[in-house]
Amino acid sequence: MRIYAIGDIHGHLDKLRAAHERVAADRAACGDTAAQVVHIGDLVDRGPDSRGVIDHLAAGLARGAPWVVLKGNHDRMFELFLRGETDPGLRPDFTWLHERIGGVETLASYGIEANPWQRPDRVRAEAQASVPEAHRAFLANLPTRHEAGEALFVHAGIRPGVKVAKQKETDLLWIREPFLLDTRDHGPLIVHGHSPVEAATHYGNRINIDSGAAYGGPLSAIVLEGRAAFLLTDAGRVPLAPQTLP
Repeated sequence: MRIYAIGDIHGHLDKLRAAHERVAADRAACGDTAAQVVHIGDLVDRGPDSRGVIDHLAAGLARGAPWVVLKGNHDRMFELFLRGETDPGLRPDFTWLHERIGGVETLASYGIEANPWQRPDRVRAEAQASVPEAHRAFLANLPTRHEAGEALFVHAGIRPGVKVAKQKETDLLWIREPFLLDTRDHGPLIVHGHSPVEAATHYGNRINIDSGAAYGGPLSAIVLEGRAAFLLTDAGRVPLAPQTLP
């Protein structure tokens, strides 16, 4: 079974289009137009065009593209901000507008001026009026996991030792430890993002595909065939061999 996955986008529409082009080239080489493409979440924040990313993905789904778009923690923070709520995974001393989160950049893509020191309630009404209802519904309805073939796709990871059906949404969107250092076989191969690495990395029981697009790094696209994984580059496939945790 062949399936593609794209890492954390963070408002970089240009990088997303380039990743889709690499997927299209690999599909053409394989003669496969039906394989799914899973977007691992974090569509918004930090980058310059969160609105454009949502428009692009929603339009692709509407025309029947074989895409899956998962919810990341930044997507839920945006969704909850518009509802007047705070994400339970967010540090209590932060708001979505904090300079380390990137909500200010997301609002800017909708034509809203804000700053990291502003109280959220001072800008929320303008955001509710400016963000299209279709975008709010899109964010609210994003799934938090996708199972296909021998893989489980989630944004951040899983709570080790907990069955997939029993996983909590906040763990799927926010977890780092104990997941990142857990070397046990989780059953399916876990494909995730959320915790930036220099390049997409295969750890045997999981593959991290967040290569830091939010911070100037590339937006990784991979292809899985069973448990065999390959990074897609402009020159073609590069095998992702399992690495050993330090």
